[in-house]
Order: sequence, then structure tokens, then C-alpha cells
Amino acid sequence: MAASINVTVKNEVGLHARPAAMFVKKASSFKSKVMVENVTRATAPVNAKSILSVLSIGVLKDHEIRIQAEGEDEESAIKSLVELIESDFGE
Repeated sequence: MAASINVTVKNEVGLHARPAAMFVKKASSFKSKVMVENVTRATAPVNAKSILSVLSIGVLKDHEIRIQAEGEDEESAIKSLVELIESDFGE
């Protein structure tokens, strides 16, 4: 059973450039399959471990995204990614 959560991106540039790279690096550190979709733009889910895929969904400031994870560490993956977003990517 996959776990998912919706979260609003508050970073000024959204999920672009450095924040996207940080998001992909964090997602890649988990064994679970991690997907992300832009709920605001109604995009299809994409691989959260691929920088090009994450950039392709065009997440801007105040967009709502859905993070889905499926696998042995799915809860940790989601928790970690939400914490990264809520910390404003350390900025």
C-alpha cells in the first residue's frame, strides 16, 4: 500500500534548480519508489528521483504537490521530503 501526502511549496522559486536538486537527492536516498505530481496544474505523477521529471511538472511558489512513496521505507521517505519542503529547503 502506497503512502501519500499533499504539501504546499512555499519556496520563492518552487521546485526549480537548487530546491529541485535537493528534493531529487533526498528522494533518491530511499529504497521506495517515490513519485511527485503537481496538484495545482493537475500533472501526472513523475519519478521524484529524476531531476528532469521533477522540473517537467513546473512547480511554482504556492503550488500544491502530492508526494507518493511505495516500498519498505515509504513513511520515512514522505516524512523526510515534507520536512525538506517545510524547511524551505534550508533557506
